[in-house]
Amino acid sequence: MRCGRLGTALALVALVTSSLPLECVPGCHKREGGRGIQRDHVQRDCPVELSSVRPPASGGTYSERITVRVWMTAEDLRQKPRIEILSATGLIVLQPFRKRQTKSKNKRQEGETCVECSSRAGGSVWELVYNCLDAEAGTVTASYNTASQSCRVNYTVPDPVPDFDLSVNHSSKSISVTVVGPGHKVKARWCYRKHGKACVAEDSLPIEIDPSVSPFGLLNPRYLLPCVCVQVYYTHADARRHVKCPFRNESLPDVRDVLRSSKDTLYESGLKWSSPCSARELNVSASLCWRQHQHQHPCTPVPNSTLQKVEQNGDLMFNTAALDKHPQMCVQFSLQGSNNISCPFSRDMSSWEVSYGPGRRAVILYLASSAPATFSAQLCVLTPRGCAPEGHVHAATVGSNSSGTAIRVPLHLLAEQPCVQVWQSDPALRGRRVLCPDYAHHRHGLYAVAAVVFVVVVSFLGVLIRRLTKSGASGWLCIQEPVLLVCSSEQSAHISAVCSLASILQGELRATVHTALWSQGSRTQAGPGVADLGPLPWLYGQWGAVRKARGKVLIIWSPEATETYRRRSEERASVAEGEGAQPERGGTRATVGEGGGRVGKHEKRAAGERAKSRGEKDRSQWEPSAVIAPVFTAALACLEAALQEGKGQGVALVYFQGLCHRRDIPKTFKGLPRYCLPQDFRGLIQELVGTSRRAGSGEPGGRRWPRLVSKALAAWLAQRLTRRLQALRGPTRGGLGAARPGGAGELEPLRGSPRRAEEL
Repeated sequence: MRCGRLGTALALVALVTSSLPLECVPGCHKREGGRGIQRDHVQRDCPVELSSVRPPASGGTYSERITVRVWMTAEDLRQKPRIEILSATGLIVLQPFRKRQTKSKNKRQEGETCVECSSRAGGSVWELVYNCLDAEAGTVTASYNTASQSCRVNYTVPDPVPDFDLSVNHSSKSISVTVVGPGHKVKARWCYRKHGKACVAEDSLPIEIDPSVSPFGLLNPRYLLPCVCVQVYYTHADARRHVKCPFRNESLPDVRDVLRSSKDTLYESGLKWSSPCSARELNVSASLCWRQHQHQHPCTPVPNSTLQKVEQNGDLMFNTAALDKHPQMCVQFSLQGSNNISCPFSRDMSSWEVSYGPGRRAVILYLASSAPATFSAQLCVLTPRGCAPEGHVHAATVGSNSSGTAIRVPLHLLAEQPCVQVWQSDPALRGRRVLCPDYAHHRHGLYAVAAVVFVVVVSFLGVLIRRLTKSGASGWLCIQEPVLLVCSSEQSAHISAVCSLASILQGELRATVHTALWSQGSRTQAGPGVADLGPLPWLYGQWGAVRKARGKVLIIWSPEATETYRRRSEERASVAEGEGAQPERGGTRATVGEGGGRVGKHEKRAAGERAKSRGEKDRSQWEPSAVIAPVFTAALACLEAALQEGKGQGVALVYFQGLCHRRDIPKTFKGLPRYCLPQDFRGLIQELVGTSRRAGSGEPGGRRWPRLVSKALAAWLAQRLTRRLQALRGPTRGGLGAARPGGAGELEPLRGSPRRAEEL
């Protein structure tokens, strides 16, 4: 093998068994000071040296650049040394030797590498440098072999792991990771260690932590188990994991997650219980319980029913060979006071069935079995710890020629209503079924019939009351005499409440209601209106007609009425002081207003004072009117005259809750009936209806109907008025234009009345 002739120089050719990178070429040259080098390197045990550097990060696996240095003398080259470099990537063989210079060049053969060594005088030691090896984690071995010497040198490429600390938050079930010291980015994830050093990560997604930004990271395992561990590793491929388990040397205070994360599988040989952690580190036990339906004890423990267990590959296998495999027979797994219930059996696994029926002071159990067996039954009382037995044990046998039998369990032993536990005693099967009969089941039919009768009666009464209320309360309650309503305030809420009261009296009780709010037009069905006669003549005429018909005058009181009464009293006192004597009754009407149909000067002045006293109040809450004030003032005059004559029996004062108070009514009228609506509405209705009853039993309204029905209808009307008044808590200006229920045609709104009153 020739690489060419280069004069009288020395050449060194290296044969490499594995191909080298194109950019990597081994080098060989003579060293100056040959004797010192020979003493330092050649004469030692092995003239081979290995060193490494970390190449720039490339995103691949962790590796180091290995440099191999070999020192050889001319004598060593004559012995044709062989240099072998063994690493995880493969074997590299170098065979250096001397070569003379020639005048012609031969082509380099495939697989050969020629290394030209320097031939400067003054040196007899050559240094071979090979720095073309990128080795991954593991051991790199360089061996040097000649006819007289054989040696080797080892170097271990480390696989670094990050250092970190852990802290556990039991309340949030999270693990905090803190990377110690600066360094490269790392990844962290949680896992469960079950067998040896293997740590199964399942569906845990790693998080990345950059210590240069923040050394902290937070992991949230699905379950906080005793075998939970944390893996932290660098981001390069196949990086070695550094694993720490926070509960290796301490116990977990809450083990409920152990039972939640477990699963059980039923086999013919037994019931297998498996967990992400090894069962060797857990003291899990299993026992039987009977699941109740619709009972305060969801699963009743069965006494002496602990299952035998055997550990198999980190799991537990419980023996279920001699169990009563009913769908309601469940297995309760327990660990340090925590429980988890599983019902793995199906209905086709049970070999016998039981049902019960009522008997005379006894419970009759009906048993059916697919094989001959003996069954036992006993009364018991349910407790949180199980069904405590009471009384004697009763037994019965299902023979080979029969498929069923019955057991009678007497109930006279206990005063309370007990349960019955049934089990197969021969051949014995572990597990007891607990039956809690419904001793009142035979009375369910009677209860159902009573419920149906009750529903029918209530429905009939509801339909009857609804028909009565739909057809109007006049069939039971009727006001035959007319009613005069006098409004005393221009406030929108007050006027709307008066209209609601008038509507119920006329619409539901068929009363003839007279009010200036409904008689503002030129003419109505009831006769001439306010516009035809004027406010005062209209009021005097209605007052006289109602009193003559023995009807009721209802004056709706308000704070404005109190102010009007006070001002009127002051004016009368000043007039009496000037004249030196009290005015006669005729003078009383003259004070109200001169000229009959026109409004008096002092009323116009009072209206101006009221408007001035309102000041900056919200104008949307008032309805200016030239009718309400004079009509109310005239009603006061008539009332005072009637009281002086002792004829105030047909007059009552009414005020609305929230708009007026009882103390607003002057003490002068303390002898008159007072009604606060809506709470006293039932009493007002009874007063109005009583007026018609006293008219004589010959009239239709005078018939005496059952008192209970009348009170019920009055209460219903009071509720209707209450709902209407509640709806008027935010009144609008449309409250004054209310139409008269059952009246003829549209009525003129009150807000247009002042100009018409002036024209009159």
